[in-house]
Amino acid sequence: MKKEFNKTKAKYAIFGVLFQSFCLAANFSVILFLVILLVDIFMQGYATLNWNFFTSYPSRFPDKAGILASIVGTFYMMLLTSLVSVPLGIGAAIYLEEYARETRFIRFVKLNIQNLAGVPSIIYGILGLTLFVRFMDLGRSLIAASLTMALLILPIITIASQEALRAVPQSFRLAGYGLGLTRWQVIQHQVLPMVATGMSTGVILALSRAIGESAPLVMVGALTYVAFLPSGLLDGFSVLSIQIYNWSNFPQKEFHALAASSIIVLLAMLFVLNLIAIVLRIYFQNKIRGINR
Repeated sequence: MKKEFNKTKAKYAIFGVLFQSFCLAANFSVILFLVILLVDIFMQGYATLNWNFFTSYPSRFPDKAGILASIVGTFYMMLLTSLVSVPLGIGAAIYLEEYARETRFIRFVKLNIQNLAGVPSIIYGILGLTLFVRFMDLGRSLIAASLTMALLILPIITIASQEALRAVPQSFRLAGYGLGLTRWQVIQHQVLPMVATGMSTGVILALSRAIGESAPLVMVGALTYVAFLPSGLLDGFSVLSIQIYNWSNFPQKEFHALAASSIIVLLAMLFVLNLIAIVLRIYFQNKIRGINR
């Protein structure tokens, strides 16, 4: 009996080593392809990264083309998107986890929020085209695109905030109630400081997804050639992802180099957003440790 047990144990140990080796090889393969892709992009786009590239508008001539309109349009769109989606997403999560009773309707709402997080982005583009561009008559404008992107990331922010709220032990809330605090005071002074790390990380990751999306913006009418800066919410606009898509379709290799340079800029923006998430996580973790001491 002991001999059979040892054989079975050795067999599963071999399977475990093989599976671990397979996972390790898969990870190295993904990292290798990613490194090759990044090196190729940097080799193509490094030469055209100069001051003129950042301060010029798109042009038919590669040596005069730049991404000024795309950078400003991306900044405005992300600012408006965050102003709409962050308060609504966090507020919805707080209501669903702290105030709403666990009824069939609330369970139905939570299930649909989870399903909406997995809907392809092009569907949100169609929704934005129908609702904001045509029904609300906002046109193919900056505000229509921002509202569409807000709908895209709203379920992600809500789910991330819900998960952060669920991670707080119930004893923290009960302790506040025992001290005579109201429900909002408990949420404000005891729950939210504990979940600020998870919420801020979820928000940053959601915005990181929005900044790289192009399919919804194509549907709501983002322009591929913009020689002006948007001065109002109803103006036309362009973003980096659309500019990259446009230059990549040109036959000239010079425009491919400009697309690679734009990809480098977009990757740098994503890196900064993720760096902000890491800094916020460390800050709130240190703050919580200081409170616990």
